[in-house]
Amino acid sequence: MKLTRRVFALLAAGLAISAHAEAATMKLSLEDALRMAHERNSSLKAAKARIDQADAMIVQSRQAYLPKVQLSETFTHTNDPGANLVFKLQQEIANPMTDFAPDALNHPPAISDFNTSIQILQPLINVDAMIGRSVANSAKKAQVFMSDRAVETIDLHIKKAYYGLILARKNVAAIEQSIIIMRGYSSEAAKAYNVGILTKSDKLSTEVRLAELREQKLMMQNEMKNAEDALRTMLKLGPDDSIIPTGDLVVDRMVPAVKSKDATANRSDLKALEAYQEVTAYQHDMAKAQYLPRLNAFAQQNWHDADLFGTEGSSWTVGLNMQWNIFDGMATRGKVQEAKAKQIEARYNYEAAKEQSDMEVNKARRAMATSKERIEVSRKSLDEAKVSLDFIGEQFRTGMAMTFELLMREQAFTWAKMRINQAKYDYCVAKSELEYYGGK
Repeated sequence: MKLTRRVFALLAAGLAISAHAEAATMKLSLEDALRMAHERNSSLKAAKARIDQADAMIVQSRQAYLPKVQLSETFTHTNDPGANLVFKLQQEIANPMTDFAPDALNHPPAISDFNTSIQILQPLINVDAMIGRSVANSAKKAQVFMSDRAVETIDLHIKKAYYGLILARKNVAAIEQSIIIMRGYSSEAAKAYNVGILTKSDKLSTEVRLAELREQKLMMQNEMKNAEDALRTMLKLGPDDSIIPTGDLVVDRMVPAVKSKDATANRSDLKALEAYQEVTAYQHDMAKAQYLPRLNAFAQQNWHDADLFGTEGSSWTVGLNMQWNIFDGMATRGKVQEAKAKQIEARYNYEAAKEQSDMEVNKARRAMATSKERIEVSRKSLDEAKVSLDFIGEQFRTGMAMTFELLMREQAFTWAKMRINQAKYDYCVAKSELEYYGGK
C-alpha cells in the first residue's frame, strides 16, 4: 500500500514538473515580438492565403487564350433504324448488299457503339475574357497591398500591447514603492498613537490610504494580465506562458515630422484602393465587351467501334463558331451600369480614405507633441512632489505636520509617478500611430 502511494506521488510530481516545463517565461524585446507575430499570427497567414487565391484567379484567367481539350467516351446500344445505319457507317462496317435492303433498314438488329472523342476549343476573339485577365492581375496587386497593410496593422496592435504591458508593470512598481513608503508612515502613526501623540482617526487614515494603494496595485496587476493576454494571443503563445518585456517607454528628443502627402504615397491600404480602382475600371470595360461577338475555333477527332476505346471508325471535324449577343433582355446593359457605379464608388472611397489619412496623421502628430509636453510637465511635478513628500514626512515624524498633509503629499507623489508613465506610454503609442497612418 505504501509502495502504491509512493508511485502515485511520483507520478503526480512528474506531471506537475512537466506542466511547469510547458509554461515558459520569455524575455521579449519589441523586435522579437514583431518577428514572432510575423511568423505565427493567424490574421497574417489568412492575408497570405488571400494572395494565393488571387494567384489562382490569374491562373484561371488564362482560359482567355489557352485551348480547352476534352476527352469523352460515350456508349450507345440501340435498334433505332437511323442510328443503326449511322453507327455502322461510322464504324466502317456497313455492307451495301445486306444493310440497305428494305427489311434490314426498317428492322435492324440492335447495335452497340463506343464513341471515343477528343475535342479542342481554341478562343480566337474573346474580349471580355481577355480583360478578365487584367482584372485578376489588378486584384492580385490589391491583395498584396492589403497583406502589407495587415502586417502593419498587426505591428501596431503588437506595439500597443507591448507598451501597455510595460506601462502596467511600471505602474505596479510605482504603487509598490508608494506602499513601502506609506507602510513606514503608517508604522510611525501607530507608534505616535500608542504614546498618545496622534488621534485614532489620524492613525486609521494612514491605514485607509495603505488599503487604497493595495487596491490600486490589484487593479494595475489586472491591467498587466490583460495586456499580457492580448500579447500572448497575437503571438500564439500558451495561456500559461509569461512575458517579460525587455524594452522601455523611450521618448525621442525631437518629434519626427511626417507630411500628409507622404501618407498618400506610402500607405499600403491607399495603394490597395488605387489598385481596386483599376479593378473596377477593367470590370466596366469587361461588361461593355459583352456587346462584342466571340469567335472560337474547334477541332474534333472521333472513333466509333463496337469495343471500348476502339479505333476502327475514325473521323475528324474542324470549324469556327461565332456568337454575338444581340439582345439579352437588358441584362448586359444592367451589368454595364452596375460596373460603372462600382467604379464611381471606388473613386470616392479612395478620396475619402485620403482625406481620412490626412486627419489621422495630423491627429497622431498632435498627440505625440502633446504627450512630449505632458512628460516635461509630469517630470517637473514628480520632482516637486518628491521634495514636498520628503519635507512633510520629516515634519510628520517630529509631530509638526498633520496626517492629512502627509496623505495629500503622498497621493500627489504617487499620482505624479503614474502620470509620467502614462504620458510616456501615450507618446510611444502616438509615435506608432504616426508611423502607421504615415505609411512608414
